[in-house]
Amino acid sequence: MRILVTGGAGFIGSHFVRQTVQNDYPELAGSEVTVVDKLTYAGRRENLAPVSASPRFRFVEGDICDTRLMTQSMRGMDLVVHFAAESHVDRSISGAEEFVRTNVLGTQALLTAASDTGVGKFVHVSTDEVYGSLGADEEPWTEENPLAPNSPYAASKASADLMVLAFHRTHGLPVCLTRGSNTYGPYQYPEKIIPLFVSRLLAGQKVPLYGDGENIRDWLHVHDHCRGIALVAAGGKSGEIYNVGGGTELTNRALTERLLELVGADASMVERVADRKGHDRRYAMDISKISDTLGYRPAVDFDEGLAATVDWYRRHHGLWQGAA
Repeated sequence: MRILVTGGAGFIGSHFVRQTVQNDYPELAGSEVTVVDKLTYAGRRENLAPVSASPRFRFVEGDICDTRLMTQSMRGMDLVVHFAAESHVDRSISGAEEFVRTNVLGTQALLTAASDTGVGKFVHVSTDEVYGSLGADEEPWTEENPLAPNSPYAASKASADLMVLAFHRTHGLPVCLTRGSNTYGPYQYPEKIIPLFVSRLLAGQKVPLYGDGENIRDWLHVHDHCRGIALVAAGGKSGEIYNVGGGTELTNRALTERLLELVGADASMVERVADRKGHDRRYAMDISKISDTLGYRPAVDFDEGLAATVDWYRRHHGLWQGAA
């Protein structure tokens, strides 16, 4: 199988590429992988170093909005896995234009190229944030829940989701969508809460906790997230959406307490700051569909995964010098 991975030098994308080239997904074993990545601030060639010498790996530096380049890159591809995105909510609040350009127009350019070249399958990697915000007593989202995004980031991803489904219904493009919950693990750029807090604490700096700290997220290790994507890539039904969750709901305050303990810091290192604009209160997803139809189960225990992640950042402290 020949696979094109967009955003393959980023956090989740690079994990998927490394595991695929190393034949960790039986369904994709032996595949040739081409990565297309613009190498913006969160994408690094070093993330792909473990597989860069493989004859089954190729790297193309480029912008997914470049339809000509994407068309050239997609010719002969059996599968496209689309990770490339602007993904940080805070930056989308301060400036949404790049999110619309990359997440909406970039996805449209990829879909056009995939349709024109006859790609066998297009897997679009989305987010639980497109569903909006849950109350404390509400049932977790299923794939049938309506889209109700609140941040510009989430709105751009929801728009991309709709475009993907439109190309399926209008042009017959074989597509699947995955919607993942908050993902953590090694190689993540330190702007999201776990790598940001760990990096700052290791540097002896305080960490900013939004509002009352009671916002709830469902945590998913990158290994489980990519395993779910691989299952969808291999066996997902065209036109279908699959939630990929981790099953560990924690308040941001409880998460912060665990991080403090893991790095040997105390509560004096926490600085309460004004809440984020439009801050979603709770995310939680029902993963029955992907579990029942494709056999997905989260395998990484959260406490073990978090401890291993903190240890990785401790060993790689300074990798993104000044970013935190």
